[in-house]
Amino acid sequence: MNIKIDTKKLDDIAARFDEIERKISDPEIIQNQELYQELIKKHSELAEIVHEYEKYAKLLTELDEARTLLSDPELKTVAEEEIVRIEQNIESIEKILLDYLIPKDPNDLKNALIEVRAGTGGEEAALFAYEVFRMYSRYAENKNWKIEILSETLASLGGIKEIVFMVSGKGVFSRLKYESGTHRVQRVPETESAGRVHTSAITVAILPEAEEVDVKIDTKDLKIDTFRAQGAGGQHVNKTSSAIRITHLPTGVVVVCQDERSQFQNKDKALKILRSKLYEQQLADQRKEEASARKIQVGSGDRSEKIRTYNFPQNRVTDHRINLTLYSLDAVIEGDLDPLVNALIADENLNQLNA
Repeated sequence: MNIKIDTKKLDDIAARFDEIERKISDPEIIQNQELYQELIKKHSELAEIVHEYEKYAKLLTELDEARTLLSDPELKTVAEEEIVRIEQNIESIEKILLDYLIPKDPNDLKNALIEVRAGTGGEEAALFAYEVFRMYSRYAENKNWKIEILSETLASLGGIKEIVFMVSGKGVFSRLKYESGTHRVQRVPETESAGRVHTSAITVAILPEAEEVDVKIDTKDLKIDTFRAQGAGGQHVNKTSSAIRITHLPTGVVVVCQDERSQFQNKDKALKILRSKLYEQQLADQRKEEASARKIQVGSGDRSEKIRTYNFPQNRVTDHRINLTLYSLDAVIEGDLDPLVNALIADENLNQLNA
């Protein structure tokens, strides 16, 4: 990443650690168990950083000492070997310190709720929406993540008008959160006899899965309607009112779920989607209220932001947020998203450290 370690930040952390160490020895604070336990937890967290920083400072001193020996012909060879060893250790600790210095997103460990919707381009957009869903499914499979479809509306010709699904596993949101926005595709549709390249678009929204502790939903704030499901499902869809529409009255958020055969299952899935939507609204409000919030280039989550173009004739995929172009669209569309995701993470980390 070629980033200079900000020793001022580390000095501030070390000073904070010393201050907490003094406080936890104070008899008055020990008597206040709630405050004491809070300080003990913070002390433990900072101790790891301070320990690595002390090792880092010691290695820098050793490096300076080794370099002074380069001028001695008899010790030059030994000094050069020592310098290589010390620099390798410094590089290892720098990676650890950089990880500590980057602000953590509390939602990174959560699962992700993903909405993919066909946009401009008619059937071609619906077909591409299906391919993007398949791309994320393959990526999840490569990561040993689990996918659960919560809601889907199919289009003709095998496309998808809209699909909502949950991806569960270790570190899911931390890697998929960069996918929110407008995805544009450029290719010759199968229905195009003249061979002209068309441009279509879909939108993707990535929401952290919200637990009940994250969002409290009062049933008095919900309007729940039932109706007969439409679409695939055989004769069942025309015989029972199993589909659920939930309206959250305070916010106006509406969620519809009709894929399951029972009202209970559809209601359960609809509430899961609603909870994540409300949680995302809370997070958006919090970001607006933070006066010192930084404008980070990736991960804004805005559907209207054109984030990526998939050009099939040239086997090219371009992420416009970081001006990255790869000529491996065939691999990306098969689920090899890591080259894009890793670059986006590195760019955001750089922005965080330089802020």
